[in-house]
Amino acid sequence: MRLLIAVLFLILTGPLAAQETFLFKGIVTDSLDGEPLVGATVTIDFGDQTDFVNEKGEFTFVLPRKKVVAVVRYVGYLPYRQTINLPEENLKVKMRRVENQLQEVIVSGLGSETVKRPVLGVSTLSVKAIEKLPTALGEVDILKGLQMLPGISSVGEASNGVNVRGGTTDQNLFLLDDGPIFNPTHMFGLFSAFPSEAVTSFDLYKGNVPARFGGRAAAVLDVKLANPDLSKFKMQGGISLVSNKLKMDIPIIKNKMGLMVAGRGSFNDFLFPIISDQLRDLKAKFGDGAAKLFYQINDKQTLTLSSYYSYDFFQTEMLGTIGNINASASQFEYSTRNFSGKWFWALSDKANIQTTLVSSYYQPSTLLPENNSDNTVEIKQSIDYQQAKTNLNLYQGKNNIEMGLDVVKYSINPGQILPGMSESVLPLSTPVEQGVEMGFSLEDVIDLNDRTSFSLGLRYSHFLSLGPSDVRVYTENEPRDTRSLSETITYAKGEVAQSYGGFEPRAGLRFSLSDRSSIKLGYNMARQYLQIVSNTTTPIPTSRWKLSDLNIKPQVSQLYSVGYFQDSPGSVFEFSTELYYRNTDNIIDYKPGADFLLNSTPETEILQGINRSYGAEFMFSKKKGEVTGWVNYTYARSLNQVNEGPKQDQQVNFGQWYAANYDRPHTLNASMVINQGEHHDFSFIFTYSTGRPFTSPQGYISYNNQILPFYFNRNDIRLPDYHRLDFAWNIYNPKLRNKKFKGNFAFSIYNLYGRKNAYSVFFRSENNKLNPYKLTIFGAPILSLAYKFTFNH
Repeated sequence: MRLLIAVLFLILTGPLAAQETFLFKGIVTDSLDGEPLVGATVTIDFGDQTDFVNEKGEFTFVLPRKKVVAVVRYVGYLPYRQTINLPEENLKVKMRRVENQLQEVIVSGLGSETVKRPVLGVSTLSVKAIEKLPTALGEVDILKGLQMLPGISSVGEASNGVNVRGGTTDQNLFLLDDGPIFNPTHMFGLFSAFPSEAVTSFDLYKGNVPARFGGRAAAVLDVKLANPDLSKFKMQGGISLVSNKLKMDIPIIKNKMGLMVAGRGSFNDFLFPIISDQLRDLKAKFGDGAAKLFYQINDKQTLTLSSYYSYDFFQTEMLGTIGNINASASQFEYSTRNFSGKWFWALSDKANIQTTLVSSYYQPSTLLPENNSDNTVEIKQSIDYQQAKTNLNLYQGKNNIEMGLDVVKYSINPGQILPGMSESVLPLSTPVEQGVEMGFSLEDVIDLNDRTSFSLGLRYSHFLSLGPSDVRVYTENEPRDTRSLSETITYAKGEVAQSYGGFEPRAGLRFSLSDRSSIKLGYNMARQYLQIVSNTTTPIPTSRWKLSDLNIKPQVSQLYSVGYFQDSPGSVFEFSTELYYRNTDNIIDYKPGADFLLNSTPETEILQGINRSYGAEFMFSKKKGEVTGWVNYTYARSLNQVNEGPKQDQQVNFGQWYAANYDRPHTLNASMVINQGEHHDFSFIFTYSTGRPFTSPQGYISYNNQILPFYFNRNDIRLPDYHRLDFAWNIYNPKLRNKKFKGNFAFSIYNLYGRKNAYSVFFRSENNKLNPYKLTIFGAPILSLAYKFTFNH
């Protein structure tokens, strides 16, 4: 009997003992910040086996078969499903938050995704990559990082904003969690206004702009604030020569509601005389703060509330008196207040809708302390921006369809004088401008087959200039001035004074030559109804913004582009080249001697023309290994022609083509990061560009014992070429007993070899002649040391 039982046991269990088993391991992280999703559920074959993700984000199974179906779920994230053929390498699952499903459709991919997507001109850098690069005075700067990419430049080291593919600074739409930022810099352009410690991602669209974006002719920078951690308290901060910063993630209801708050402040202007003699007489302070509340309503709905505030104060004694105000100095004060709320509803796995409300208020002011008085005269401006929009996304087979509807209301105060207690200054107000912009968009991304895909987008925008307003009508084909003024029409509140509109088609086509190379074609059209009117090379914070009306037509841009993209095996190396041509109608320029401050008839100082911009961009990057970085070269031209009529005061340069202020034909950028294990790395960046054009005096005349210059052709000469080398050494996580606390130092040298680059050239009357002088912002190596820490509870 015992022998019989033993034989039966071997017969029954023998197949089980001989059955082959397979080890299946993986890691589950958040798709945006890479944090492990502790507690996520991993199910095999619909409940056959279940495991939970550990504190490292890992899970492990021993399975008796090669082919299984794995499903990963976590509260607040979209489920992940995949059929697995074992054995294979560890599965890396990047879970997408429910409210970020819309956003991640447009986030540019890594590696071969750049080759496969049917869009051109999308520039993306991670915040972590920018943190490794050398910085000016230890301040991590998104805009300065973007200028290391092809097709993106500025007119100087302290310029306000960036120029993208031949566009002006105001032709770029800067968004922070959907709220527009009208002045994206602090301290007149020295630093970015985006708080890098609170930002999780950003994308610059300089080619194919998604149809849901409108209102700007050149580019869109879409910056997203980080979502709060819902499971544990986190804190990080930093100290540098420029600013002090702090960010906290505060779970309110675990895995359901959390709050992110971040702040940055700069009060170190006493260091300016040490940095540069040119900064000796300046006083400057700035601060910004951001907050984001995330609430997981249920498995299909989320609510996000975001806010942002920034403040700047800047004083110089160089500008002094304005008009008849006898001031001892010029002070500039400007602030931004943004609020946005987003409701996301996943109707099903193949459909979702997102509704957003945005409020933005930008207020720049010029403060003029009167001599021998305690009184300060204020010249105040403002932009009040209100927006409502909704987007519907459908995923049907090979189609990714997005439909959008948005409405924007503008209220612009061009300027008013508040005299305070002054007896010599009278109050003055320029008329407030009102307008409404409406847009409808439809876009579809279609994968025809493995080799061919395309995106088709169509946007229709319509703009209404509204009363109350007095609209001046001038004689056609005559210069706009008092002599040609024929009548003035008064419009009541809410009455339509002028309307513009039209379709804005956008298209991209990708054809794959192989799994790792592709050719792309793109077309993008955009209309712009809001612009800066300024006669400065780079707009200052108090530059005047103006809506289109009867006399000022909206700018219309058309961009044509073609590109070749090549990825290497393993996505270690990537090469791309793009050619573009842009045509922009109704660009804004100005008459010689124009003054827009408190001008109630700005159209008499403005001229409109056309811009032609074209270029070639080459980019080679190494993305993996001990040494990473990129090298890119851009050849670009940007030329204007302004010819409104036959008379000289209707033309610039007698109606001939001339270089735009930001025309810099040759630009070379290179970056290199040398990773030396877990504890430190070194990085270098080098940049070279052709000097920008400026207008030089053709001669001078003597009048009342004064030497006065006179000018002939605009932008007829260039500054010396610009080049600079920077260095940084990052030291990570020095040995600390508290493992929850991590700290790192960043030592950097800006302008390593002390190049005295010219920001501008100005002329002084000396000894009966005009002598040129070069203005340099950073003319010597600038050393800085910054400290950053993180704490996880």
